[in-house]
Amino acid sequence: MTIAGEITLSSDPGGSMKKWREIFAIHQTELATHLKVSSSTISDYEGGRRKNPGIAVISRFVEALMEIDKLRGGKVVKQLEKDFAQDENSAFDSHEFTSGIKATEVVKKINGNVVCLPHKIKEETVFGYTIIDSIKVILEVPVHEYMMLYGKTPNRVLIFRHVENGRSPLIAIKIGRFSTDMKPSMIILHGQFTPEKPVDPIAVKIAESEKIPLITTNMPIEEIIKALSEFEK
Repeated sequence: MTIAGEITLSSDPGGSMKKWREIFAIHQTELATHLKVSSSTISDYEGGRRKNPGIAVISRFVEALMEIDKLRGGKVVKQLEKDFAQDENSAFDSHEFTSGIKATEVVKKINGNVVCLPHKIKEETVFGYTIIDSIKVILEVPVHEYMMLYGKTPNRVLIFRHVENGRSPLIAIKIGRFSTDMKPSMIILHGQFTPEKPVDPIAVKIAESEKIPLITTNMPIEEIIKALSEFEK
């Protein structure tokens, strides 16, 4: 109902359909085969070359996403079901973009400094971000609840606040992988890093071994939120 409602109310329903297909990591051809239509039909809807889809089309589209995900083990649906209430004292705060955003664009927005895996950043598309209080998440959030960090999809940016050297957040993500089998598209460490005070080498090694691009920024967190909110419009 949430997905169907978003598509129906969107000013760009085709773009919204594309976003959800990509969140479920389903190729146009696979979706077309499941729906018994041509790939060009899917492409035309997503590109706005067909008139806005009706309720019946949207219903079939959403059901197809669910059915294909179920055949794969239901990983995406399980993540979406992890809806939870957040308050101002929460250890993390998730936000979703209206469409996929190139990771390189996010790095530019926050004046980020790439610590490792710059080539992988060029390959990544993200659908949201989560701002995390490093201290709170390590002290208060049980490992089995780390799935909540990923909002609607793990294809997102995790931004850690109150970071000293970066080791603890990366260790938390590595440990969390044992219970969630998920990892973010990119990690941003918010702190005062300099050549004299670089990111902890262990944190860098973990990021490299997990193949997660690591970025640092000292832009004020309020400015980061304001800059990234432009992608949510």
